[in-house]
Amino acid sequence: MTNEMKSRVITIASHCLKTGCTVRQAAKEFGVSKSTVHADISGRLKKIDPIMYREVQHLLDTHFAEKHIRGGQATKRKYEELARAQTVTEYTRGWML
Repeated sequence: MTNEMKSRVITIASHCLKTGCTVRQAAKEFGVSKSTVHADISGRLKKIDPIMYREVQHLLDTHFAEKHIRGGQATKRKYEELARAQTVTEYTRGWML
């Protein structure tokens, strides 16, 4: 493992612990894929810093446990926005008649 890779792993893991961000958010922040972030903090970090690895695993476990809630909230927002758009469309149609 190169020094550059080790540095990236530690940087991403530290950022995740500091901010509590998800793998997706970290990937966007650092300009790498979700797969890379996951491989870094799930596999490579264990070899570099086992203590930080356990802390990050706890964070990942928490995010995994909450994932269904966030997904449900996103679905709810989606259908609320669709309903609002439909209401506006119906309103403007009535106005134009």
